[in-house]
Amino acid sequence: MSDPMAVSRRLVAVFAADVEGYSRLKGADEVGTLKGLTERRAILDRLIGDHKGRIANTAGDSVLAEFGSAVEAVQCAVDAQKALAKANSVKHLIAAFASVSVSTSAT
Repeated sequence: MSDPMAVSRRLVAVFAADVEGYSRLKGADEVGTLKGLTERRAILDRLIGDHKGRIANTAGDSVLAEFGSAVEAVQCAVDAQKALAKANSVKHLIAAFASVSVSTSAT
């Protein structure tokens, strides 16, 4: 029988990103919004990997990732905001991950 007092813990930094106004954007132009989301998710997914993160979950327009380092998570968030702002200004379009936040927790 396993020991109920034996708990394995690790410290992680949690990164959450979400598209601002996603439902409104989809309602106005579903195909264009999904195309924009796909393009921007590729950027975000690459940056998460570059910063040694792991995508824990996605749902529609949101991404939840974990990092072993809060520094890497914050740097990823900063780089993501810059890269997505550039993508949005070049394409003059849609789905921007407007909210990227980082918090630490023990799991």
